[in-house]
Amino acid sequence: MNIAGPFEVRFSDPALEDINRLFDFLLERAQTADDLDFAQRAIEEIKATCLGSLSKTPFSYRKSGESTLRRDLIISLGSTGYVAQYEIEPALLRVIVLAVRHQREEDYL
Repeated sequence: MNIAGPFEVRFSDPALEDINRLFDFLLERAQTADDLDFAQRAIEEIKATCLGSLSKTPFSYRKSGESTLRRDLIISLGSTGYVAQYEIEPALLRVIVLAVRHQREEDYL
């Protein structure tokens, strides 16, 4: 299955650090093998959703702040989820994921 779209999707270093932080948090709280599996699936789902959705329809998601090019992608996972903040570079057909957080965390700085 080819999920590539017209937009290239890149993760910034801070976004990759966020993903690692979220993974570490899930691992620290894991008590069963299922919890460990969930941690891995959660991180894979965050990446796959960003790559799949943002490569095809980056302008479809809610605006974040005053710029029409900075937006938030909601990533549902079970009863909760994550939010990926990204910026669209339309002239380059590129999307940069700037940050990733759990929905219950404080807003981005």
